[in-house]
Amino acid sequence: MSQVETVRGPIDTSELGRTYMHEHVFVLTADVQQNYPDEWGNEDDRVADAVGKLQALAAQGVRTIVDPTVIGLGRYIPRIQRIADQVPELHIVAATGCYTYDDVPFFFHYRGPALSEALGADVPDPMVDLFVGDITEGIAGTGVKAAFLKCAIDHQGMTDGVARVMRAVAKAHRRTGAPITVHTHPASQTGLAVKRLLCDDEGVDPTRVVLGHSGDSTDADHLSELAGHGFILGMDRFGINLGTTFEARADIVVELCKRGFADQMVLSQDAACYIDWIDPNVLAMATQWNYLHIADEVLPYLQKHGVTDDQIDAMLVRTPRRYFEHTDAD
Repeated sequence: MSQVETVRGPIDTSELGRTYMHEHVFVLTADVQQNYPDEWGNEDDRVADAVGKLQALAAQGVRTIVDPTVIGLGRYIPRIQRIADQVPELHIVAATGCYTYDDVPFFFHYRGPALSEALGADVPDPMVDLFVGDITEGIAGTGVKAAFLKCAIDHQGMTDGVARVMRAVAKAHRRTGAPITVHTHPASQTGLAVKRLLCDDEGVDPTRVVLGHSGDSTDADHLSELAGHGFILGMDRFGINLGTTFEARADIVVELCKRGFADQMVLSQDAACYIDWIDPNVLAMATQWNYLHIADEVLPYLQKHGVTDDQIDAMLVRTPRRYFEHTDAD
């Protein structure tokens, strides 16, 4: 029997049930919230709001959300523990890693590989041990262990900072066997850059990798190429209808199911109970940006357009379970 770590402790992967593979609870700029607390508001109110939204999600039959909130996105596990304890019917899976499109966070700038040239010797990257510790020992003394790794590449491409984080994630993956989720920018075909560095250079099996936000693209041939390499495609921004439409997001899932890739897609909304990165007026333009969108609108649309119950089960149950079950640590 395989187990996966959640915020409330390890569970058997058979207990994951219907799983949304890319949902945040909070996305924060931590030092802004600490120094300008009015931006955050009342802690108890924020927690109560999150509890209510997650309880509504669980009432739809969702059993697990996979939360890729890491360094750079305001991860704070004690708050998530407090919420998880009040919604025991919903599993929350935590991540480790680092989120950047460009340079590494300043904390790492003069540590590790950045010193190699000056010292005339290879200096190990401290990120690797930090990520491994989150997975094997737990996060910040909370006892909560991360179950997967997260990194990012966007339209800026494979910058030195992005490459450094991705290599650290690959090393942590090889030491622990934890799977990987990568924020990508499919319009720039950054999934191919992920393949070159993470898989070809660093030896990560593409079947252990979710390429997040693949559903931002309607290029079925490009996405089929990535699926053909073995990647799992994150069709995970339903409800964020900026620069695209609901129908475009749903129709590409329909097309890829017709091409035989249902078992290499996962569904989600990339929602959050609170996010401070985006102006509320812009968020209001994302017409259905909430946890309930998939069950209310996405699944009925997919079924109406020929996606079978078995294909939906693959995207929401079997593929998430497979993602967490395989371990291939060195």
